[in-house]
Amino acid sequence: MKRVFGVKKDKEPPPSIQDASDRINKRGDNVEEKLKKLDAELSRYKEQIKKTRPGPAQEAIKARAMRVLKQKRMYEGQRDMLYSQTFNLDQVAFASEGLKDAQQTMSALKSANKELKGMMKTVNIQDIDNLQDEMMDMMDVSNEIQETLGRSYNVPDYIDEEELMGELDALEADMGSEADGIPSYLQPDKEEPDVDTEFLPAAPTGNTTAQGEDEHGLPTVPRASLRS
Repeated sequence: MKRVFGVKKDKEPPPSIQDASDRINKRGDNVEEKLKKLDAELSRYKEQIKKTRPGPAQEAIKARAMRVLKQKRMYEGQRDMLYSQTFNLDQVAFASEGLKDAQQTMSALKSANKELKGMMKTVNIQDIDNLQDEMMDMMDVSNEIQETLGRSYNVPDYIDEEELMGELDALEADMGSEADGIPSYLQPDKEEPDVDTEFLPAAPTGNTTAQGEDEHGLPTVPRASLRS
């Protein structure tokens, strides 16, 4: 059967935009090489025309130069056409890449939307509000506990704050009056006088004569005073 009807050949896949662009660029490079050769040939003919006198020889060189110039114009037209095709292919490739990016973006958004919907099912806004209320209540209880533990045992609750402020103002006034000197409560205590020495006569001063003592240790009376 295969010999009679033959085998069906598989269709080749259509060329991609990149393949077509590469092929056109390759053709454009070949045209550029031909243009370079034609430019070199024209330069050579120009030099020959300058060196040749007017006549049949010069006319023959000009005819060759005109033929080369026509070929150059033809290749330049092909090059411009290939450049236009390459530009169009680049635009199509850019649009195709943009569509591919859009498809990927849409797929990512759909996947993210599906995932968010599944997550939202597990989250209840009422549960969040209740949790916040419970946390606030717990913080209030904690603050009350801290205030209770920090309460002083020696300070009664019936103390009048206005009375305390009056005492504080009086204390500041006393401190201001004693600012120039030493406060009374910081002054040293006065020494009490010795009873034995307070009532004794003062020691004599000036020129005094030495007096002797009798056998009892008393001062002897001068003789002059006895005579008088």
